[in-house]
Amino acid sequence: MLETAVVVETIVKAVIVVSIVAAMAGFATFIERKVLAFMQRRLGPMNVGPYGLLQLAADGIKLFTKEDIIPQNAVKPIFMIAPVIAAVTAFVAMAAVPYFPEFTLFGYVIHPIISDINVALLYVMGVASVGIYGPLLAGMSSANKWSLLGAARAVVQMLSFEVVSGLSVLAPIMLIGSLSLIDINDYQVGGMSHWLIWKQPLAFILFAMSGFMETNRAPFDTIEFEAEVVAGYATEYSGMRWGLFFIGEYANMITISVLVSIVFMGGYNPIWFIPGSLAMLVKVSLWIFIFLWVRAAWPHIRPDQLMWVCWKVLMPLAVVNILITGFVLI
Repeated sequence: MLETAVVVETIVKAVIVVSIVAAMAGFATFIERKVLAFMQRRLGPMNVGPYGLLQLAADGIKLFTKEDIIPQNAVKPIFMIAPVIAAVTAFVAMAAVPYFPEFTLFGYVIHPIISDINVALLYVMGVASVGIYGPLLAGMSSANKWSLLGAARAVVQMLSFEVVSGLSVLAPIMLIGSLSLIDINDYQVGGMSHWLIWKQPLAFILFAMSGFMETNRAPFDTIEFEAEVVAGYATEYSGMRWGLFFIGEYANMITISVLVSIVFMGGYNPIWFIPGSLAMLVKVSLWIFIFLWVRAAWPHIRPDQLMWVCWKVLMPLAVVNILITGFVLI
């Protein structure tokens, strides 16, 4: 009976997380257009519904009804499954992420995490890195030179910055002694002065920067930069298959925002009079806004400049930070 209850609870949690995050990803497209419009002194979506809110419905209808075209020379099975890989890996990575503190509902204690595993941070980063196969397979199977160039850039950029993100979190892990996101959150109990951002500022900067690069967000979207490679790996995609790539991108953006909030900014611990759930929501919203802000403010960067910064600046800094942390602990 207990095992059945656990299975049912897990399924319910998974459905809720997928539904809410998918809805948030769709709503984020509207918020992004509004934020960019505000920063560029224009209105953004305004014609469909009040303040353009029904633009979301229009976009959804367009994606679901638009013709799904598969190029004649494409490797069809791989071409069809690549968007699914991109979206599924983004959602599967969320299985070990705690979003809020536990609470009681009708006398039943609910833990807002699908699966509490002791290597949660490693699991999330590992599963998210598998998402690279989405753009890679999409570009290689499209029979299009721009798609192939986008796939090549995807491998170089995402793999490179996964090295930086992995090295950057080693120092905080050395301090805490655990890979569990709940343990990392509990380590920062005690208010803002106990946040890891103060103990590991360099690791925070490196992890945040690599998060930007790994989510392919502008101005670091070199794998789908329209001025150079049309739309990169997604050039030949249309309809809902194209939409799956974007859902995966926004889901990854939400995951990175949650990870930065938990690992470096106190997670779901309360701040003064602000309860933990609301504090977590504010932190994640802040990071999503920063993603949009950077897109509006920064010009695109060249791929060679991006790789130069990664291997000659960020990675050496991450290694130095690990060494300094090790000496301090000794």
